[in-house]
Amino acid sequence: MARILVLVNSVGLLLFGSEMFLVGANRPPVPVNVSVMHLRADSATVSWEVPEGDIIIGFSISQQRMDGKMQRFIREVNTTSRSCVLWDLEEEMNYIIQVQSIGLYGESQASKRIHFRTLKKTDRFPSNSSNQDDPTVQGLDKARQLQTGEMIIIVVVLLMWAAVIALFCRQYDIIKDNDSSNSKEKAKPSSERSTPEHHSGGLLRSKFHQSVPSINIIEV
Repeated sequence: MARILVLVNSVGLLLFGSEMFLVGANRPPVPVNVSVMHLRADSATVSWEVPEGDIIIGFSISQQRMDGKMQRFIREVNTTSRSCVLWDLEEEMNYIIQVQSIGLYGESQASKRIHFRTLKKTDRFPSNSSNQDDPTVQGLDKARQLQTGEMIIIVVVLLMWAAVIALFCRQYDIIKDNDSSNSKEKAKPSSERSTPEHHSGGLLRSKFHQSVPSINIIEV
């Protein structure tokens, strides 16, 4: 009985060891040439390379602050990307990252630890001509261009609305002035609108008749 138990344990250990060997053999290779570029105050871009000949379906990134207060895991599959943007970073903070490849039979071992430090918000971004070819930077530039274009459209629309409102107010004032002028004309009495008579005409006529001497005709 004891021999049977020993035999069963041996077979189990052999199967477990062979399974672990197969899993380890089918694991994807460890990412190499891991680097951090395009440092900002709140973001950074991680890039790496994977040896050819292995099927890679994704990646996994471990991000941690050097003080150990925060740790984040980023996992993405069904992609052939060899770079990733780290967002929501704190300015002037030290971080440590490690990258793993994801294959059909699991994940690779973690790459070597890479540490970097974010910039200040007041620091100017380092100019690098190769940055223009990076898809991440191109995406950021397109986003900035879209935001600028949207702001221009909003400003133009506001100016057009302001011009329309100003024109409407001007036309309203003109119409209001015309209405008030017409109301004043209608409110005048008819005597003021007709030709005035000379009030002293009767008096002049009476004086004229009184000044003419009377002539008596005497018949002979």
